Amino acid sequence: MTTPVPFEEFMDDALYGPQGFYTQSGSAGRRGDFLTSPEVGPLFGAVIARHLDAEWRRLGEPDVFTVIDAGAGPGTLARSVLAATPDCAAAMRYVAVEISATQRERHPDGVDSVAAIPAGPFDGVIIANELLDNLPFRLAVFDQGWREAFVDAAAGGEHTERLSAVFDPLPPVLASSGSFGARAPLVDRAAAWVTDARSRLRTGSLLVIDYGVARTTELTMRPWRDWLRTYRGNERGDHYLRAPGTQDITTDVPFDQLPEPDSIRTQAQFLQLRGITELVEEGRRIWTEQAARPGLEAMRMRSRISESEALLEPGGLGDFLVAEWRA
Repeated sequence: MTTPVPFEEFMDDALYGPQGFYTQSGSAGRRGDFLTSPEVGPLFGAVIARHLDAEWRRLGEPDVFTVIDAGAGPGTLARSVLAATPDCAAAMRYVAVEISATQRERHPDGVDSVAAIPAGPFDGVIIANELLDNLPFRLAVFDQGWREAFVDAAAGGEHTERLSAVFDPLPPVLASSGSFGARAPLVDRAAAWVTDARSRLRTGSLLVIDYGVARTTELTMRPWRDWLRTYRGNERGDHYLRAPGTQDITTDVPFDQLPEPDSIRTQAQFLQLRGITELVEEGRRIWTEQAARPGLEAMRMRSRISESEALLEPGGLGDFLVAEWRA
C-alpha cells in the first residue's frame, strides 16, 4: 500500500498530472468529452461580446482592453466572440489561457494563446466558463462526524478511499451533523483562484459561469453521485476513483465558499440582461427575409432560436450561476 493522499491531490494528478485527463486528450466539444455553452453554437459568444462591450464602455473605452479567457479549451468561445466583431475589437487583446498544449494548438488566429494567466495589472475582463468545477477540491464525508477523504493506491492499481479523523475545527460551511455517507466538496483552490484572478485586474471585472449551488449544505442533502460526476466521450463516466486520467472529474460549485461577488444571477438572467432576446429576434427576422433562398448567414440566424432554447433551459444551462466581481 502507498501512503494515502488527500482526494484533492488525487484529483489534481488525475486531471493535470503527466498522464492526466487534460494533459493528454480531454476536451470540450461534440467530438470531445462534454459540452459547454460555447459548444451549443455561436450565440453564447455573441452575448459575451455584448458583455465585453458594456464593460469596455464602463471603463471609459481604454485603448488596451484585455480579455482573459481562462480555461479556454479548444478556443470555441474565442472564435464566437471574434466572429461577433464587438465594438471593443480594435482595443481588445484576447488572451486564451489553456493548460493543455494540444488544445492550445487549436486556438484561432487573433488571440494570444498561453498556458497561464498574465501577471497583470491590466484593464479588462477575466472570463472563467466552467473552470472552477474542474479545480481540485477536498472531499468531506460524514461518518459519525465530518472527515476528509483520502485515496490509497494498491499495488494492482486499484484505488480505495480512506477517511481521516473527525475535522477539528469543523469547516464553517458544513453543518454540525449530517446523514451517514453525506459528502461535500471543499473548494479552497477555487476560492484562491478567484482571489488571485481579481488581484490581476487594475480595473474591470471577473466573470465566473458554472453549474453550482448557492450554499454548500444543498449538496450535503443530495445524493453525492448527483453532483460529484465524471465524463468521457460526452457520457457519464465511471466512479471517480476508477481509471484516473481517462475521465473528467467535476463538482457542482458551492458559491458560498467563494469570495462574495458583486452580483450573482442565473445564466438565463445574465444572457437576457445582455441582450440574447434581441439577438434571437434579429436572427428570426433575417431568416424570415431570406427563407425563400436561404444562404449560410440565414441558416446561422435561424440556429439562434434553438441555441437560445438550450442556453436558457430551466433545469439545464439556464440554471447555471453567473457571478461577477468588479475592480
